Amino acid sequence: MTETILVIEDDRRIRDWLRRGLIFEGYDVETADDGESALRAAREQEPDAVILDLMLPGIDGLEVCRRLRTVSDVPILMLTARDTVPDRVTGLDAGADDYMVKPIVLDELLARLRAIFRRHRTESPSDTARFADVTLNPRTRQVFRGSEEIQLTAKEFDLLELFMRHPNQVLTRELIYEHIWNYDFGGESNIIEVYVRYLRTKLEINDRPRVIQTIRGVGYALRET
Repeated sequence: MTETILVIEDDRRIRDWLRRGLIFEGYDVETADDGESALRAAREQEPDAVILDLMLPGIDGLEVCRRLRTVSDVPILMLTARDTVPDRVTGLDAGADDYMVKPIVLDELLARLRAIFRRHRTESPSDTARFADVTLNPRTRQVFRGSEEIQLTAKEFDLLELFMRHPNQVLTRELIYEHIWNYDFGGESNIIEVYVRYLRTKLEINDRPRVIQTIRGVGYALRET
């Protein structure tokens, strides 16, 4: 079955270029040039993936991403001219699966799309995950510690789900980059440490025991102490 890609881009030249390239590669393509029409198109027929420009008239790309993510796990590849780590983190926290900086190279975009599809095929189990007193529901994207619900950002949820799907296994920093961010923040970046700290702060409420353990010099593991 041919995948359908929804391209949301207000620049007609870029939109038409992406449409032609994706059709040539065998995808079905729908397009939208603003946030409102994009959300309407996604409601009418959910695409298999979304290519989303950050700067859109009306409802901007971040808000479109957030609204899509509340109702769907559709893969989202965000495009933007902004190339700083905070901008990338903001886009990923809004729910994007990957992030590309303009100008776009079509071959790289196609490779990233294929990678997103592979991850969603292999890493979208429907069963609730449980470890110790932590429960994670991928359908509703809810997390509980005991009976208390833990509010997580989209990227925090994705990171916790990776740990929950591989309990007691040591996950290297390289593996976490590949599965959660799918690009290199740079060797000096501490983005993983930052997100692990966020998760620990939220999961260790009311002095609950730590479940995300640091494996010094290697990475992290979901383990009980």
